[in-house]
Amino acid sequence: MSNKSQTLLDIFQEILAASGNSSDSKSINESHILSVLKEQASRGRSENLGSILVKVVSDVQNKLNLSIKTDTCGYCDGDFRDVVEAYNGIHGYVSLIVCTIGVLANTMNVAVLTRRDMAAAPINRLLKWLAVADVFVMLEYVPFSIYKYLVLPEKLDFPYSWAMYLLFHMHFAQILHTASICLTLSLAIWRYVAIKYSDRSHILCTEKRCSIAILTSFILPPILCIPTFMVFDIHTKNVTDVHGNPDIAYHVDSDNQGRLYQVNFWVHAVLIKLLPCSILTVISLWLIRALYSANQHQKNLRNYSACPAAEKMVKRQHKADKRTDRTTKMLLAVLLLFLVTELPQGILGLMSGLLGWCFFKRCYDLFGELMDFLALLNGAINFILYCSMSRQFRQTFRQLLLQRHLARFLPPTASHSESHNQNTCTEKIKR
Repeated sequence: MSNKSQTLLDIFQEILAASGNSSDSKSINESHILSVLKEQASRGRSENLGSILVKVVSDVQNKLNLSIKTDTCGYCDGDFRDVVEAYNGIHGYVSLIVCTIGVLANTMNVAVLTRRDMAAAPINRLLKWLAVADVFVMLEYVPFSIYKYLVLPEKLDFPYSWAMYLLFHMHFAQILHTASICLTLSLAIWRYVAIKYSDRSHILCTEKRCSIAILTSFILPPILCIPTFMVFDIHTKNVTDVHGNPDIAYHVDSDNQGRLYQVNFWVHAVLIKLLPCSILTVISLWLIRALYSANQHQKNLRNYSACPAAEKMVKRQHKADKRTDRTTKMLLAVLLLFLVTELPQGILGLMSGLLGWCFFKRCYDLFGELMDFLALLNGAINFILYCSMSRQFRQTFRQLLLQRHLARFLPPTASHSESHNQNTCTEKIKR
């Protein structure tokens, strides 16, 4: 036996000894080694079979003094990579918490925004459908997160049913997330038109145009995602199971050859991410300037309010302006949060299209879980923004809670006909 073979044998003997399975070197075979590795991976949730194999290969490389040539392009190296990979290890638990909170929060958003006094405003209809899209994104992400991060590392296999669900998850989440982007862009443009052309807002911002904006936000995403449908597909890979028998692993991947692959990145990065972010940046800057101008105008009005009649009119105008400013500030916070979430994804997607497949695998895949977390957080935190920045939303939400809890203790309200009959009988008795 050569020195290298003996060293490999010693390393696998150490693996068996660490797992509590001491065995003679002659009885070691491939299935025995794989079964021990699987047993070690199932003991600790923080490690999977892949990480254990990486450690084994590293030990072999150090002991045999081998220079293993890695297929790496040097992108996204450094200490931050360890930090991101550490988060990726706990992403499954974090995403489940965020999705649970987000589903409850957006359900309350829909309940409040569908009340009669809130649903009258077209902009609240846009916010309602934005909450609906976020609810479905998070509901669908829950089984994906449970299986991928909690079940699959224990099973250590990739069945065809999982590949089918992963393909559905990819397209479903992409379509609804793109719908959320379109609705957010509609919100920004709607508010811009309402403030910029306030004298014609009753003509430009109508119920019909709001319905068209909502309908377009759900029709356009499947069309924009057609390149993604054509690029990603289920691929197979020949593997060996723990018993040494040949098996097939199914996984979802893209064909990185051809022009369609590049078109997909340009459509996803430029049309779906960067172009809406650019428009939202311009509109957000304009809204900030409009808020500043409104504050200056209110100060000038307070300085010139000398007579009592003018003072009453100024106070009335001041209340209306404050209500408008609160709505604008709330929508501005929603837009800025959206920019923080979507802009990094657009930049990474654009660089993947420019720099090629290696950057996509080294960087885009590395930040995939972190970008998912930011997108889920963006959808879950809107309820907090609405409550903190909209007094009408808080009042409607408070009435919604009190109405359900206090309805059983309140006496039944008499109808209009009953009150009229009672008053008529009272008049007859008096006569």
